[in-house]
Amino acid sequence: MEQENTFYATGRRKTAIARTWIKPGSGEIVINNRPIEEYFPIETIRTDLIQPFKLTNTFGSYDVKATVVGGGIAGQADAVRHGITRALVIVNPDFRLTLKRAGFIKRDPRVKERKKYGQKGARARFQFSKR
Repeated sequence: MEQENTFYATGRRKTAIARTWIKPGSGEIVINNRPIEEYFPIETIRTDLIQPFKLTNTFGSYDVKATVVGGGIAGQADAVRHGITRALVIVNPDFRLTLKRAGFIKRDPRVKERKKYGQKGARARFQFSKR
């Protein structure tokens, strides 16, 4: 799908990775070859996903095609949003300041902490007994 007017960016969140392509169009959003309404049935998640377009006043002027792997629906939606944000910055570097102020440019670094050996969980410990 590499064309002159197609812009590619990778978005990440938790364990989800989204490969995102945007190109000038009618505002159609397709994720894993399914329309956005079908892939993300929850309205708030869809609203969150299109925020970069709303902030830059480009809603409806770009078509989005994304392939997402890993994570759950919330992490995947945030990964797609991150990919859209990075692609918009490639399209027009002037969008960077607006998107940065909204906190969309920085990858959200929060991931699940690993379980430690000899313990119950990441932070949880077995009860200590002195005697």
